[in-house]
Amino acid sequence: MKRRQARELILKILFQKDFVTHTEGLDNVRDPYARAVLIGIQAHQDEIDRRIQERAQGWRLERLHSVDRNVLRLAIYELLYRDDVPPEVIIDEAVELAKKYGTEKSPAFINGILDRILKEERAPL
Repeated sequence: MKRRQARELILKILFQKDFVTHTEGLDNVRDPYARAVLIGIQAHQDEIDRRIQERAQGWRLERLHSVDRNVLRLAIYELLYRDDVPPEVIIDEAVELAKKYGTEKSPAFINGILDRILKEERAPL
């Protein structure tokens, strides 16, 4: 599975978890990248959510559109914990997911938050 497809799968699973109390476990996720990222997001979710909350000025995390919240979780995890993906690719892929699944304002919102995180938290390459 290509990483773009893996990211779509990850987003769909995260989105589903927002609305369904019981979701299928990771046993059905066969793609190694998708599996590793989902496990990582789960392990660091409180920290990732804190970073979103700090930068989503005027918005509480639970009030964010579910797609936006989960695209941000995915991209922030990749930015902070995966050094095998260039930051420009991470941000571009997140914006593309936002265009496909989010609202009209999602791409700019996501791009702004990820750009701030990249500048503030990720060490220069």
